[in-house]
Amino acid sequence: MASAAEQLASSINFGAFAKATELKKRIWFTLGCLVVYRLGTYVPLPGIDPAIMAQIFAQQRGGILGMFNMFAGGALERMSIFALGILPYISASIILQLMTAVSPTLEQLKKEGESGRKKINQYTRYLTVVLAAFQAWGMAIGLEATSGPNGSAVIDPGWFFRITTVITVVGGTVFLMWLGEQITARGIGNGISLIIFVGIIAGLPSALAALLELGRTGAMSTLFILLLLAIAAAVITFIVFVERAQRRLVVQYPKRMVGGNRIFGGESSHLPLKLNTSGVIPAIFASSLLLLPATIGSFTGQGGPEWLIVITSALGYGQPLHIAIYVALIVFFAFFYTSIVFNPQETAENLKKHGGFIPGIRPGQRTAEYLDYVLTRLTAVGALYLAAVCVLPEILISQYAVPFYFGGTSLLIVVSVTMDTVAQIQSHLIAHQYEGLIRKARLRGRRG
Repeated sequence: MASAAEQLASSINFGAFAKATELKKRIWFTLGCLVVYRLGTYVPLPGIDPAIMAQIFAQQRGGILGMFNMFAGGALERMSIFALGILPYISASIILQLMTAVSPTLEQLKKEGESGRKKINQYTRYLTVVLAAFQAWGMAIGLEATSGPNGSAVIDPGWFFRITTVITVVGGTVFLMWLGEQITARGIGNGISLIIFVGIIAGLPSALAALLELGRTGAMSTLFILLLLAIAAAVITFIVFVERAQRRLVVQYPKRMVGGNRIFGGESSHLPLKLNTSGVIPAIFASSLLLLPATIGSFTGQGGPEWLIVITSALGYGQPLHIAIYVALIVFFAFFYTSIVFNPQETAENLKKHGGFIPGIRPGQRTAEYLDYVLTRLTAVGALYLAAVCVLPEILISQYAVPFYFGGTSLLIVVSVTMDTVAQIQSHLIAHQYEGLIRKARLRGRRG
């Protein structure tokens, strides 16, 4: 079966793609949704002076606001209706997943299958609205306290501005949440990841132009720019290599006699365990949690409470505390998300149910313990890989004022989402070719 799938995958061409009408519909639907998202990042909030806002953002471009703006696809810089992006939904998902591990009620819902999953998703949506409202209110208060060289960023401060800002920004976040769910259900790839992916990709040309401008003005040497591009290429290559890396456990199936004289089974297959089972999720989760408290503090600036100013300074981009918390969150979410995605106990029970076993390991509990042993060590290596890829380039960025888009986090998201989306497209093409082979076999059977 594996060899047949490999042959089909290798024989995929543009002719097969042209015949896959369902796949083309999904791709066009995804592209249409992403175009709508990009257009929305240019729709400004009411009551904001765009010229003054551009001056204020230019002063804080290298700080935490620049990082948040990258994840928001430039919407924060333009102060559009999508200023918060999809990060409130990601934060709500983190909270619900953490609560599932400690709350018996949510854990029971998770075990109920599809119906329980729908209820948890509904709770996530409600929590998204609450978090978005809280952040939007903090943003509105912070904007009123923010001023540039030519005056305040808010044309007419007051309750009307605050209420309209909260309604507009929360509505934009809810719309993005719905758009991401529609892409996942009716399009190609994970909708939430694709929205972040497109936001980063949209800023890459301007980031590259800004980098070259630094070289033209002499602010950065040509040799350093070439070295930076070489590091980015090496990081991309390393990400692709690790994301494809697997530990294949041999699974043996015993021989069975059926019908008195027919022997089935006796085959061996592989149970693939990815080196980085959690994918890009830990990096996104860790970034969103770090941006959550720092965003409000960045807006309030020197006008906020002293304790908030201290926290904001300590969590500033490139600060030791920021890097330490970032690494700790990445490692935590790598293990946490892997435990959600892969259940050794359940996998061991399924193998035992179908007569499969790992050579040298007793089926059942011993197999579950062995899978947990292997997975723990793989996840440890994967977590260190994620931390290194995300943090080491960020140190260069903070020290040498390199654009955020060349950081490890952005490169990791771009490469991982691209690989996942391409893999889904290949799966649809393989399924389409299988369907075509089945139809041909049925037609030949009828003619015969």
